[in-house]
Amino acid sequence: MSSAEASAPGGREPVRGPVRPGGLLDVLSVASVVLDAKGRIVLWSPQAEELFGYTAREALGQYAARLMVDERHIELVGKLFADVMSTGRSWAGGFPIRHKDGTTHVVEFRNMRLMDDNGDVFALGLAADQSTVRRLEQDVALSERIVKQSPIGLAVLDTELRFVSVNPALEQMNGVPAAEHVGRTIREVLPSLDADALESAYLRVLRTGEPVIDESTVGRTPADPDEEHIWSVSVYRLEDALDNVLGVATSVVDITEPYRAGVEAEHARRRLAVIADASARIGTTLDLERTARELADVAVPELADFAAVDLLDTVVEGRRSTLGPGEPAVLRALAVRAEQEADAVQAAAAPGTVARYAPDRLITQCVRTGEAVVVPQVKDEDLARIAPSREAAMLLARAGVHSYLAVPLIARGEVLGALDLRRTRNPASFDDDDLLLARELAARAAVQIDNARWYQNARTTALTLQRSLLPTHPRVTPGLEVASRYQPAGATVEVGGDWFDVIPLDGGRTALVVGDVMGSGINAAATMGRLRTATTTLAALGLDPAMLLEHLDKTTSGLDHSIATCVYAVYDPHLRRCRIANAGHLPPARVRPGRPPELLDLPTGVPLGVGGIPFATTTVDFEPGDELVFYTDGLVETRRHSLDERLDELLALLDDPARPLEEACDLLLRELHHPDNHDDVALLIARARELP
Repeated sequence: MSSAEASAPGGREPVRGPVRPGGLLDVLSVASVVLDAKGRIVLWSPQAEELFGYTAREALGQYAARLMVDERHIELVGKLFADVMSTGRSWAGGFPIRHKDGTTHVVEFRNMRLMDDNGDVFALGLAADQSTVRRLEQDVALSERIVKQSPIGLAVLDTELRFVSVNPALEQMNGVPAAEHVGRTIREVLPSLDADALESAYLRVLRTGEPVIDESTVGRTPADPDEEHIWSVSVYRLEDALDNVLGVATSVVDITEPYRAGVEAEHARRRLAVIADASARIGTTLDLERTARELADVAVPELADFAAVDLLDTVVEGRRSTLGPGEPAVLRALAVRAEQEADAVQAAAAPGTVARYAPDRLITQCVRTGEAVVVPQVKDEDLARIAPSREAAMLLARAGVHSYLAVPLIARGEVLGALDLRRTRNPASFDDDDLLLARELAARAAVQIDNARWYQNARTTALTLQRSLLPTHPRVTPGLEVASRYQPAGATVEVGGDWFDVIPLDGGRTALVVGDVMGSGINAAATMGRLRTATTTLAALGLDPAMLLEHLDKTTSGLDHSIATCVYAVYDPHLRRCRIANAGHLPPARVRPGRPPELLDLPTGVPLGVGGIPFATTTVDFEPGDELVFYTDGLVETRRHSLDERLDELLALLDDPARPLEEACDLLLRELHHPDNHDDVALLIARARELP
């Protein structure tokens, strides 16, 4: 059986085809010449005709020396010929030969003595052009030097995918001597590699001639049996000059270190990307819960399959944490995020709730010491220290939690809480890179969470102050029905200085007030309280609305340069009219049965605190069934619409004078107070009634 018909490794279909002669002799164009004992040419090959220029007819029977050798060398040729014929020793070397065209060529000779069955001796000369021989020798020498000294592993396999040769570099990579490679297949030499995939690629190259370039393979070799390596393998088909398939050549480069460096660089790039994402996404508002959710959203799924953000309850309440050894941790859950893990979510405390963790719990350890806690491989006994309860531990086991990481949230030297991370679907355990990234995220988020915490506490204080200064319910006054609303701005905006009031006056009259202190925060709320007190005091004096605003203007000027707008109206049910003065405020709307709603045409006046400009009082009819709608700018102003458009919307909503006032208040707030309008709203609606 020829080598081309032999079975391929692993029972695969062999590489079949006719066995053709090699082409090396054709490249050399070796000429054959036979001389008899007297030196006459008796055999002359076609290659000899090409090399020397003489045809067989011209050469046969001629003395070779006279035909092809210059007279200067005839004596030397005779001695060499006689020595070969008499001693039987072969002679090899280069010798100048005369071509038929008169030129001289150096020809490489191999001469030896032959003997036939009659005992007659002959001389056989094998000849090739010396320049061709030297070129091939140089090519072979170069190839051999490259193969032996190359740092790349090189090997030649035959058509049965058995090693023919390996270079020292591959010998060292594999940890197997070169001699133990020869004649054996890949799976026999390196059983720990994926031989099926490699041999499949080699057979494909043998069959198609298409090379395989830089295909990666992973495995272990005797050179380093305890560590997996990654190699880049290239395979090429070998053919001779006549296109006979000789086998395959393969080059192998160990890329383990560059691969690991690339993986580390990718991890670093990922960390930077996550940190950049966190910088952009965490702390977009001063809302505590939203900031916590933003942190959890960044952590999942980039870092974990589950994330929870918990703060110490004392911290949320604005007090400093003093958690000591042996004390449980009382944590308020702010955010929970999971990647399709219902059991893991169910095991965690719901956002907004408070959970008590025993002193031996890992999260308690984290917030008490201010140090991260890592459990790379979670065991059953670890789940009891992760979960707040036995039932939660069972849910975590069912969710498949296999790795755990808790990182403290520390801002300005104070432990606020912890970022709790777990892995279920991600098969990798938390490592040092993950810990580094989690710490970075926690450090950045903790500052934002702390800012939101203090802001929320300050806002709660200001809102409490403001609400305490507003009437809880408008008083019931003769001939007047009233409804009111105060709606603070969103959780991320400081409270404002909007207020309203309903003040009973002598003679059954009622003062109606709506105002807005410019600015926000505790200062605005305090200024609002002082103006409301001043308004109540001045109203008791029975002053004309314009005169009252002038006194308020002086009061406002003395309040640290505060500015405020205000509408002050006095309703007399006996005269069925209102006397109104305006200090830079939006005009009230009047709704009358059978008529379209309208904005009262009042002199606008200047805001309180400007000073020096008198105010004017306007008298308007206010019959039973009529309504006056007072409001602050937070109800109608937005960034996307003009004020005229918004006021038209207000009037369009006041289309039913019979609508209950409480419903009217709810309708206006629901339809007009847009989310993008970060301002508080004071709303007061008064409807005239018949006197008893």
